[in-house]
Amino acid sequence: MQNKGLIKVFAILFGLVCLYQLSFTFLTNNVESDAEEFAMQKVGEDVENYSELRDQAEARYLDSIGDNEIIAGITYDSAKDKELNKGLDLKGGINVILQISVRDILSGLANDSQDPAFRKAIAEADKAQTDSQENYVDLFFEAFNNIPNAKLASPDVFANKALSSEINFNMSNEEVEPIIRQKIDESITSAFEVLRKRIDKFGVTQPNIQRLGNSGRILVELPGAKDISRVKNLLQSTAQLEFWHTYKSNELGGFLVQANNRLAEMKKSEEVTSEEEIDSAATSGDNEIDDLLADAEDSTSVETGNNPLFDLMASPGFQGGPVLANFNVQDTAQVMDYLQMPQVRSLLPSEMRYAKFVWGVADEDTETAALYALKGNRNMEPPLSGGVITDAQQTYDQLGRIAVSMQMDGTGAKIWETMTGKASAEQSQIAIVLDNIVYSAPGVSTGAIAGGRSEITGDFTITEGQDLANVLRAGKLPASADIIQSEVVGPSLGQEAIDSGIMSFGIALILVLLWMILYYGKAGVYADIALIVNILFIFGILAGLGAVLTLPGIAGIVLTIGMSVDANVLIFERIKEELAKGKTQKEAIADGFRNALSSILDANITTGLTGLILFLLGTGPIKGFATTLLIGIATSLFTAIFITRLFIDGYGTRGKSLDFSTSITKNLFTNMNIDFLKKRKIAYIVSGLFIVISLGSLLTQGLNEGVDFVGGRTYTVRFADDVNPTAVEKDLAEVFGSAEAKTFGPDNQLKITTKYKVDEEGAQVDEEIQRSLFDALGSYLPADISYEEFVDGADDKQVGVMQSMKVGATIADDIKNASFWAVLGSLIVVFLYILLRFRKWQFSLGAVTAVFHDVLVVLGIFSLLYKVMPFNMEIDQAFIAAILTVIGYSLNDTVVVFDRIREFVNEHSTWPLGKTVNAALNSTLSRTLNTSLTTLVVLLAIFIFGGESIRGFMFALIIGVIVGTYSSLFIATPVMFDSVKKKASLESKKKPVAEEATTV
Repeated sequence: MQNKGLIKVFAILFGLVCLYQLSFTFLTNNVESDAEEFAMQKVGEDVENYSELRDQAEARYLDSIGDNEIIAGITYDSAKDKELNKGLDLKGGINVILQISVRDILSGLANDSQDPAFRKAIAEADKAQTDSQENYVDLFFEAFNNIPNAKLASPDVFANKALSSEINFNMSNEEVEPIIRQKIDESITSAFEVLRKRIDKFGVTQPNIQRLGNSGRILVELPGAKDISRVKNLLQSTAQLEFWHTYKSNELGGFLVQANNRLAEMKKSEEVTSEEEIDSAATSGDNEIDDLLADAEDSTSVETGNNPLFDLMASPGFQGGPVLANFNVQDTAQVMDYLQMPQVRSLLPSEMRYAKFVWGVADEDTETAALYALKGNRNMEPPLSGGVITDAQQTYDQLGRIAVSMQMDGTGAKIWETMTGKASAEQSQIAIVLDNIVYSAPGVSTGAIAGGRSEITGDFTITEGQDLANVLRAGKLPASADIIQSEVVGPSLGQEAIDSGIMSFGIALILVLLWMILYYGKAGVYADIALIVNILFIFGILAGLGAVLTLPGIAGIVLTIGMSVDANVLIFERIKEELAKGKTQKEAIADGFRNALSSILDANITTGLTGLILFLLGTGPIKGFATTLLIGIATSLFTAIFITRLFIDGYGTRGKSLDFSTSITKNLFTNMNIDFLKKRKIAYIVSGLFIVISLGSLLTQGLNEGVDFVGGRTYTVRFADDVNPTAVEKDLAEVFGSAEAKTFGPDNQLKITTKYKVDEEGAQVDEEIQRSLFDALGSYLPADISYEEFVDGADDKQVGVMQSMKVGATIADDIKNASFWAVLGSLIVVFLYILLRFRKWQFSLGAVTAVFHDVLVVLGIFSLLYKVMPFNMEIDQAFIAAILTVIGYSLNDTVVVFDRIREFVNEHSTWPLGKTVNAALNSTLSRTLNTSLTTLVVLLAIFIFGGESIRGFMFALIIGVIVGTYSSLFIATPVMFDSVKKKASLESKKKPVAEEATTV
């Protein structure tokens, strides 16, 4: 090997760089351990909410020492920015995909047009989106263009005042479309920037936010975030800040009396109608009378008092104040329904016909909300909106209450001065409305306020005040943002994942290191050193790139450990072959490395191609798995080819003999002469039966599709005591209609899945389902646990929701579609690579047939066993990653065999093809079994010790490795052989191909 000195220098320097990158993680871990110890000393376990108080004490400690130097000018804050990123499943936190409403953006661009063609196109796009993979804007344009004579450039649609500089009345629909697409893209970019600014101010280290294509979807990952409700509110709040003049309570007092009387009359009229229907049905038979009586009772069982509106009132407003009345929070929807009735609104005086009724912030103590009436106009536009805000800070008002002060720009300041002057003159109030809720309605007694400074007061906590100021400062979202996919992992579950991941990693590493020494002796020691260097490189590169380490990522690293020995095994086996030919040790080493290089490259490239597809199409943890797999492949190649070679060559130059085996393994797998091709018909029959059984189960029993593919919500809930999943499932069914509860790991932990309201989006729906879940599980939970503790995982009690996941129906279809193309794409790419590499379609056919065989068998086993296995066997994104890894592994093995067949054909051109194939299979048998056994040992270690969340993932890989090893010997090679034989027999009728020298 040339340039040994250069390789040594590079390896040493690169190793030092990796150690430097990992040193930041070491430093931050030390500081955070000190902070945790400080918090434990500061807050005892006997204090209520000690977990939350400890978190606060720990955060204050880290803030106070953030700028202090640790070593060589490195501070905690600077080290934190460069440490190895840990994903949600290792650190806890939240991962969401937000859908920016393109529908809202289109309506905004059209000034909320009521044009019939526009509204019809919007409605059809809404309907089509539920089961379509197309973007919303494409569906809208398609629907609009199908409407006869509909013009996008109509003044009632997009040719309005706001877009007049870009769209004129004479433009065709084809000319308008790209302009609207550009405007939508600009709005989504604006939403992305607003969210980024909000997240930057949130205080989470290592946040990740990125746009997903041009669909209006934005991925947000916040590892370590603990206050999940706060995060969701921050992400979804549109921050629609408005300033309105208000009506006084005495101005609308008469209207409320009239409204109450009108509602009473309407109620009475409904009751009379019901009685007349009952009387007219008297001759229809007793059964029908009973039915009608029951219906009448149901229809009048709501409020039948004489004061439908006033009976719901908790208290009236103050005379001359902006509050009309206070109502119980539970009745606010009913009251608003009453006030929006045409029969009721017609009672408003003509000068108040545009009055807008809104609620104030709910009072948590009295559970009431104040009703306000805003002075609206024909377009229902506020005199001043929040777009004029240039700065906002959390402050305190004159009474010491938490407030948010705001500074406006020049335009806003002038309007604000006019508004406050008018309010002062009329002795009225100005309502400060955020997202259609009145936060405060101060009066103005000092005359017009110049300078554009104002203040919002309310019943805020410090955190709420800071978040509100942050949202106002960052700006409002241009459209609503709905969480269509989310994953929440509690910090305690993350710590358990770290512990189980480290344990599985350590056990797997020790087993591999021992096996290499046991099998290859001193050469195995050198391979182990290269393997340890390889692990250092992987973690160093991950830290340097700022990549995120996830639990599947750890699985990818551990799998890389198992597969990285494959290169060393290939090299050592070839060296042993060269030594058996009588070559000197130096010659055997040189020839062994050279001859193994082709197989090593082909095997790793095919695996790398599947990893690349995973990386391009995967998200979150799956991308983490693909990242570590790709990095592992690259570093494994370098360490096996160069690092191992340095040690072996160095040992040989000292004149010492190096054995590549031990006394136990010296003659193992030598002189093997198994006739694999003779057994191919039996293998075809066995595989055929497996495939028939698999297809039968897939068609009849199907697969246990996870929420990734069908949509829904899933919660991992931990209880104080063991629970019966069947009993829990019955209780959940009463609330959700249908729900599934399965033991997940220990007997006191369940995985609960429901599709209840899967098509509905919004924070209110999420809140409703979580509260329903809490109520349904109430009898199984400790009596003293609150709803908030249940949702947050009750860290101090280790009870409650430890992990949750939500996938909307629309994105579930997209995930399923992307997964299908990922698998199909990997097969096509690999088929083409093998065709290019071996120049014979028969090799590609054999390889792809084996892969199809492996995938069908794995799917069939999951279909047959998912109801009886004691661990989760859902078909989700992680399973697709497993399938693609199985494809890569199977091809890895197959390519090594094909490489040896091609080599033997060139070396033994006079041999019959059958003899050549069998000889190649026998010569690679040691490598095949050695690599498979090593990989299986690693996978079993992860399966047993690696945690419940990846057990199904590991099971798929274990089955895949076993089936992949089998198929490379008994499916891929025989199919290639039979296809070559058939082609040759068609070209020549002289004698069977297996008995002649056939060129491959």
